[in-house]
Amino acid sequence: MPCDPCEIGSLFLFEKLSAEQLGRLCAEGRVERFEPGPVYAEGDPATCFYVMIEGTVVLSRRVGGDDVEVGRTSQRGVYAGAMQAYLGDQVPQTYTNSMRVTEPTRFFVLPAESFAAVMREWFPMAAHLLEGLFFGSKSTQRAVGQRERLLALGSLAAGLTHELNNPAAAAVRATAALRERVGKMRHKLAVIAQGPYSREALAGLIEIQERTAERVAKAPSLTPLEAADREDELADWLDEHGIQEGWRIAPTFVQAGLDTEWLKQVAATVDEDILPGAVGWLNYTVETELLMDEIDDSTGRISHLVDAAKQYAQLDRAPHREVDVHELLDSTLLMLSAKIGPHVRVVKEYDRSLPEVPAYPAELNQVWTNLIDNAVAAIGSGGGDGTLTVRTAREGDRLLVEFRDTGPGVAEEIRGRIFDPFFTTKPVGEGTGLGLDISWRIVVDKHHGSLQVESVPGDTRFQVLLPLTAPEPDTDGDSDSDSDSDSDSDSPTAEEPV
Repeated sequence: MPCDPCEIGSLFLFEKLSAEQLGRLCAEGRVERFEPGPVYAEGDPATCFYVMIEGTVVLSRRVGGDDVEVGRTSQRGVYAGAMQAYLGDQVPQTYTNSMRVTEPTRFFVLPAESFAAVMREWFPMAAHLLEGLFFGSKSTQRAVGQRERLLALGSLAAGLTHELNNPAAAAVRATAALRERVGKMRHKLAVIAQGPYSREALAGLIEIQERTAERVAKAPSLTPLEAADREDELADWLDEHGIQEGWRIAPTFVQAGLDTEWLKQVAATVDEDILPGAVGWLNYTVETELLMDEIDDSTGRISHLVDAAKQYAQLDRAPHREVDVHELLDSTLLMLSAKIGPHVRVVKEYDRSLPEVPAYPAELNQVWTNLIDNAVAAIGSGGGDGTLTVRTAREGDRLLVEFRDTGPGVAEEIRGRIFDPFFTTKPVGEGTGLGLDISWRIVVDKHHGSLQVESVPGDTRFQVLLPLTAPEPDTDGDSDSDSDSDSDSDSPTAEEPV
């Protein structure tokens, strides 16, 4: 179709150009009419710059196997296409979205080479500024992203240190107490050996000791009221049989699952004159068994925390493999337990029948971390306690991981911007604004999934949808935002035509 310089000059993008410049645009470009349907596809070589003269245009991004609409407009003068042609071969020159029209639409179409040339010739200073802005923002984004990961690592390290300190301190205390009890047992054994005990009495005492250790291993769980009643009963029995400090011994026996029936069996096995010494000896046995149980429990908790840390960091694991998302979620929740704190109740609604999915597990853990951190911060901003619900389910051929919090919600006017780089509602110094941007890139670009939000006050849900099957993994070796931040694509809300 013929190109009219006056019509081109009426578009806001070109309204300040001279007649000579408009003539050059018409000479090097063209006006083209498109029937309803596609104009160009995401990922194709970016050969043209399009400015709409009249009609309706729709832009979309590929998310997994779906095309998600990110912009629709009928405003004259909106533009799209090879907008970064002036950067030349410094960046890949491909379309970062797909464009189609829904009615007969006319565009002014300028070849990418001509667009790059007029930008450099007519606006050299602007071209340099835009180039610096483009690469500067990428560099800043990468640096701040690295800083955010370091801050997250420091927070996780502090939380892990706190979680490890409790069982480690318990193990140290139990070991010191055990050393003391074993020393007293040796002393008591020497006293027994020097006493007037027959060989049969000693054998019976050792047999009782073995049966006592077995009872400790099978001790039932009692309510505080049941434990208090049993302590009073045991203390009375011990006092009646002339055993000193029965009130001190009774709680230990109750904790070990021993009762008056067991004491009667002990009394029936040994002579009355050696009963106090036998009970004292068995008390040391019980205390020793309980302390060893405490050490076993503490070291088991430490081992569990170390395993969770390895699972979270995916040490010595393949970067891309089949994973159970529930294992990743559990390790992340455990690593963040100190940050979550007592004011947030965590509810797990897992569908354990879900299959493993092909993924980059270390990067998914980063997504879980960002979403959980945001949920906890949202609950905290509400000024009270709240609930974080982590739910998994199957939706068609995709796996859903949903993080639901009872915070005040995401305001509708900013909901479309929360995935933008550097956008944050946190106070200055408390947030970089890259957590959701990085998460979006990991989910969408690396895993071909989708990340979306639904929010009303008291019910905010971030939903991650991952394909149950995936194409071949990337082979560039880069991780999350380092590789993605160098691409031409921006976050989903930045793809609207301008």
